[in-house]
Amino acid sequence: MGFRPVTFDKRTTAADVVSRIKDGMTIGIGGWGPRRKPMTLVRELLRSPVKDLTIVAYGGPDVGMLLAAGKVKKVIYGFVSLDAIPLEPYFRKAREAGGFEVLELDEGMLQWGLKAAALRLPFLPTRVGLGTDVFVQGKFKTVTSPYDDGEVMLAMPAIPLDMALLHVHRADRIGNIQALGPDTYYDEWFAKAAKEVAVSAEEVVERMDHAYPEDVKANIFERCFVQHVVEAPLGAHPTSMPPSYGWDMKAFKAYGATAGEEGGWAKYMAETIGPDEAHYLAQMGGADAVSKLPLPIF
Repeated sequence: MGFRPVTFDKRTTAADVVSRIKDGMTIGIGGWGPRRKPMTLVRELLRSPVKDLTIVAYGGPDVGMLLAAGKVKKVIYGFVSLDAIPLEPYFRKAREAGGFEVLELDEGMLQWGLKAAALRLPFLPTRVGLGTDVFVQGKFKTVTSPYDDGEVMLAMPAIPLDMALLHVHRADRIGNIQALGPDTYYDEWFAKAAKEVAVSAEEVVERMDHAYPEDVKANIFERCFVQHVVEAPLGAHPTSMPPSYGWDMKAFKAYGATAGEEGGWAKYMAETIGPDEAHYLAQMGGADAVSKLPLPIF
């Protein structure tokens, strides 16, 4: 009897991923403000009954929408912004109304918390945050260096995640990924800090090494960290996915305007998000229009 190698197929659906998310979980969402957010997965989460989540993010519309939908108990964040719209409209509305917990961090502190979780450490020392209100409001503690310098540093606690949601350009059936462009930021630390990782991708192929061997350096974390792969073309919209397509500022402005309307979220949820991604893309002008969105110039 010959040896048969073990094979893995991690391909699944957004609905299956969201079915694994339970009330009260801590969910990390990759991307950065209005860039590279796993919005197909976020929209599926919006359509679900899940609630009382702790969301960890460099936030954009993902955080605002989940707050508007009543899914969130706590947000741990470095910022929540749409860039050209400096403060995400529904995040602003929710913060002004209260009703959920926050842990506002310096961007570097959030990165350090994810790294500590990735390294399975209780904390990492840093100078970031010392002497600021972030230190006071977050009730952080200090640690003294055991070496001759005796320096006192902030002890940034680990931020472990139950699940991380990420969006990349390419993935294969066994969980290899390629994240192109200049703005992958801290997605690798979200992946390594989580018990489970769900990756949505613009394209899913059989074997990455056969399909795109020239872009092997774009594999920013190993496949052992990935449990779920979802094919989601244009799955970052309305955020950008450089170099493939830019953000949709027209869509952001229309979304933001609903935050000031009576019943605005319910209307946006019903008319724009709708029952599935086919409905959503149709409301956005179709796949062809979304794929041609120009990249922003800074």
